[in-house]
Amino acid sequence: MKKLFKWLNGTRIFRGLTPEEFSWVLYDVGNSAFTMLACSLIPIWFKDLAIGTGPGKLSGDQATAYYSLSISLITIVIALLGPVLGALADHKETKKIFFTTTVAAGVVGCILNGFAWSWVVFLVIYVLTKILYHSSLTFYDSMLNDVTTDERMDEVSSYGYAWGYIGSCIPFIIAMIAYVLSGGLSENLMLFSPFVGRVIGFAVTAVWWLLVTLPLITHYKQKNYVETERTTVGSVFKKIFATLKKIVTKDRKVMFFLIAFFLYIDGVGTIIDNCINIGTDLGLPTVGQVVFLLATQVVAWVGSLVFAKLSKKYDTVPLILICIAGYFAVCLYALTLKTLLHFGILAFGVGCFQGSIQSLSRSYYSKIIPPENSGEYFGIYDIFSKGASFLGSAVIAWVKLAGGTINIAVASLAIFFALGFVFLILSGKQKSLAER
Repeated sequence: MKKLFKWLNGTRIFRGLTPEEFSWVLYDVGNSAFTMLACSLIPIWFKDLAIGTGPGKLSGDQATAYYSLSISLITIVIALLGPVLGALADHKETKKIFFTTTVAAGVVGCILNGFAWSWVVFLVIYVLTKILYHSSLTFYDSMLNDVTTDERMDEVSSYGYAWGYIGSCIPFIIAMIAYVLSGGLSENLMLFSPFVGRVIGFAVTAVWWLLVTLPLITHYKQKNYVETERTTVGSVFKKIFATLKKIVTKDRKVMFFLIAFFLYIDGVGTIIDNCINIGTDLGLPTVGQVVFLLATQVVAWVGSLVFAKLSKKYDTVPLILICIAGYFAVCLYALTLKTLLHFGILAFGVGCFQGSIQSLSRSYYSKIIPPENSGEYFGIYDIFSKGASFLGSAVIAWVKLAGGTINIAVASLAIFFALGFVFLILSGKQKSLAER
């Protein structure tokens, strides 16, 4: 890894990053491959298995609704697990163990997903794998305090998302080629069965996820931790409730930020999880959607790097507010969606702010929480993050089952961005406990 870092540092791609920061950034490159697959081919593969007229098959609207409800289930489980796992991982030399375990299990689940023979089995394995994936992110995000300084958090966090977008394209292109050659676009191009195409797509993603994660597993050292005796699950819950009480009664900066985050990240997560569903519900060609999705990755890469540079000159809160305003406009624009060109414009708008709003939120939160309790606090962060995604996916499902259009469903998310904008301003005006 040291030789790879030295070479990349010499190319100016990662110049300025320490080896620890570089290893941390690489995990965003690894896990983003699974996110890319989840946003593109996984919904398509699910609908290929689910939609039909035979026994146990679903209609198109039912498939969209069930998929959205599965996302909601994932978010509920992660919201409940996150604080417990985070609090347990705050003890000395435990964070790497939890992180490595969830990554390894997630990689295995990703491989097994390709062998699913029915839409029910496919969805069950996917839900379990996505839970493991999000659990690993709880530990990963809390590692930011260990690998860099407060002054560099915005920049390093932004690099993670930026290079994650570009890196995820490599395994995705291989998965997409397998999809095409398995008859995904036309039976005339079918060189092997759709089953083989799914197996290849999931396997390539899993291997990439694992290999790019190895540097962080090898070199990460937990520097911040709590000095306490071994805890029980009961004592962990007691500690979590005490921390929540402290946030509500004494730390309004964190409280207002978490409320704001809960509101605005709703739209972000929902749009990411349902981007392909939006296009398919509009009857747009699959190949065009995928092309724009890849283009969005490049736009998001550039956008994240731009905001990484801006974070050196400007405070974090105004930059997040710009991203929120951008997403608000994107949601309203969704009312006009009809053609593939409209979809492309929407994807471009999402790409401009997608990585930045997430990376800056992560680094801002890291700076206003106690570093020794970062695992626990990021577990709480996940409650607000995944809880919001639950509401957004539920809105999509409700509108579709009620006979509404995907345009109205996406546009309705604008209210969350508007309210999030207000609460983030309130957070920025408060002082953290450390500043008092």
